[in-house]
Amino acid sequence: MVHVLSSRVLLRPTDPERSRAFYGEQLGLAVYREFGTGPERGVVYFLGGGFLELSGRSQTPPEPAVRLWLQVADVTAAYEELRAKGVAVVRAPVKEPWGLVEMWIEDPDGTPIVVVEVPADHPIRYRPGL
Repeated sequence: MVHVLSSRVLLRPTDPERSRAFYGEQLGLAVYREFGTGPERGVVYFLGGGFLELSGRSQTPPEPAVRLWLQVADVTAAYEELRAKGVAVVRAPVKEPWGLVEMWIEDPDGTPIVVVEVPADHPIRYRPGL
């Protein structure tokens, strides 16, 4: 079995500076490390239990199949904070039939990002009989 020590999602933005401003300033992700120099330098952000790396440059946006799932403690507070920072909300928070409260945004290249709140009574947090 492979023993995974760390993991990260790698994105190659079409406009690295614009993406760094979005993830670092608008979303407020903390920087884990930076590397390289110049406009295409890399930045690795803390992403809960993993990392998000923006590095290099792509001529085309990521495939629509690439999506980010970000769990927060309070999606309504995240909604208000992101709107105040000018982040366009694709879909405001809604409690889904599966019990999660989800809001959708997207990064400057159109990468879909679901911001999720897991209610205290959701099976992800609570397992009867244990």
